[in-house]
Amino acid sequence: MTTLKAKLQDDLTAAIRARDELRSSTLRLTLSAITNEEVAGKSARELSDDEVQKVIAREAKKRREAAEAFAQGGRADQAQRERVEGEVLAEYLPKQLSDEELGAIVAEAVKEAAAGGAEGPRAMGAVMKIVNPKVAGRAEGGRVAAEVKRLLAG
Repeated sequence: MTTLKAKLQDDLTAAIRARDELRSSTLRLTLSAITNEEVAGKSARELSDDEVQKVIAREAKKRREAAEAFAQGGRADQAQRERVEGEVLAEYLPKQLSDEELGAIVAEAVKEAAAGGAEGPRAMGAVMKIVNPKVAGRAEGGRVAAEVKRLLAG
């Protein structure tokens, strides 16, 4: 078993013992998503820590989107619960890059791509290829793409 998955299970046990309903249900759902990912496909396999992290990131993103939807629908109590669940999951993810840090990484990648002959909006793919490995797991794809577009347009 991967160390991240084991940590999730240990924390789930602790949350159940502490009768922390919100934390235990969030961890339970996340572990279910990990198990579903492990058994998906032709043969069952164990996920690596990186793959487990991607599942957690996907679950956290679902919580953020659900919180926005509930807030727009006037269900503030449910939106707050989704936000708190997202915060629980964020504890298991690497620290997210600030806007300044992301901007600096993207600016460097734009310079690197320009040195390779890619310029303007057509350079988007080349820049993303350079940026993605550097920010893996520390910034959401949409945020990265928006910053790349902003710098390429400007």
